[in-house]
Amino acid sequence: MGYGITIRVRGEYALFTRPEMKVERVSYDVMTPSAARGLIEAIYWKPAIRWVIDKIIVLKEIQFTNIRRNEVSDKASTDTALQRMKGSSEPFLLSATDKRQQRAALVLKDVDYIIQAHFEILPDKAGPQDTPEKHFNIILRRLRKGQHFSAPCLGTREFGARVELYEESALPLSALKGKQELGWVLFDLDFSNPKDIQPLFFKAVLEDGTMDLTQVKLAR
Repeated sequence: MGYGITIRVRGEYALFTRPEMKVERVSYDVMTPSAARGLIEAIYWKPAIRWVIDKIIVLKEIQFTNIRRNEVSDKASTDTALQRMKGSSEPFLLSATDKRQQRAALVLKDVDYIIQAHFEILPDKAGPQDTPEKHFNIILRRLRKGQHFSAPCLGTREFGARVELYEESALPLSALKGKQELGWVLFDLDFSNPKDIQPLFFKAVLEDGTMDLTQVKLAR
């Protein structure tokens, strides 16, 4: 295991979208490992390291609420982008005003998590200057100063996250007790073949509010 950090993440709302829901967005019960990794990468990411999520601790009771969100019905076309790259002078844009749709979403509210994670050095991308101590000191400094590359969010950009380094020796107690099985949850995306990106799932279990990700069995 590499150098580890513990952070506390809080927010008014969160939306960790279930991929099986096609039209209306419905959140998972808890933050997904990929969302936790993306949040940390918003604070500090380098090609030479890879973040690995070890545990997610849910501190508050899981609560849902219904809201309505503005979304666009279309997305920018790859073919159109390639045409512009080849010299086409046609405007390349997506009008949010013309394509706006209002959709319902089932989101989490008043969330509070502890995330334990570590990073690993990638030998094929790291140079002599990429020492574990260097990257560890940088992430600690950025967390203590509240610095980030992009705004950390809880699933979607409109749901901002308050992130702080947790440096106490004892972890806060979760409001959840006992064992709770959450079913299949998205773990991450497998980019080993860029032409065939595959989702990876695992059976999520909360034990007294803690989701241990160190021994999960992944399935496609």
